[in-house]
Amino acid sequence: METARLASLIAATVTMGLVSGLFYGFAVAVMPGLKRSDDRTLITVMQRINVAILNGWFVLGYIGAFLFTALALGLHVPSDGHDLLVPLIGALACYILSMGVTNRVNIPLNNALEKAGPVERIADPGAVRRAFEGPWARANVWRTLLCTASLGFLAWALVLHGTATA
Repeated sequence: METARLASLIAATVTMGLVSGLFYGFAVAVMPGLKRSDDRTLITVMQRINVAILNGWFVLGYIGAFLFTALALGLHVPSDGHDLLVPLIGALACYILSMGVTNRVNIPLNNALEKAGPVERIADPGAVRRAFEGPWARANVWRTLLCTASLGFLAWALVLHGTATA
């Protein structure tokens, strides 16, 4: 059982790190880079990213971070490692909040961008961009911060786990 607890904690930390890093990359590189582009370029690139990101590797990280964190928490509840419950609950709560931001803000904005249609047919790309870029980037910063906090909680849990088993 101890092996399962440790494995779930490691898997949660790794997948959370991947998701946090993805959102961080958008916050510090992708969106600032696109900010310097014209309206049609931003729309085209984000429409393509929104299609490309829906793949098994993304799902493994995004859903895996939730499942592995919940599993780690569930496996530690009946154990002697009650010190790990606080950081594991914190990690799960932060990630659930991040998923809420994604579901309530980023995904609807992605869907609206897709519904705008092919960029060459958009009559007012500036309006489409204004409706998308600012709200999407702000929500992404929030989910980056939440995922980073979750990752920090998981790192704390790993340290506690290491000291408890040492």
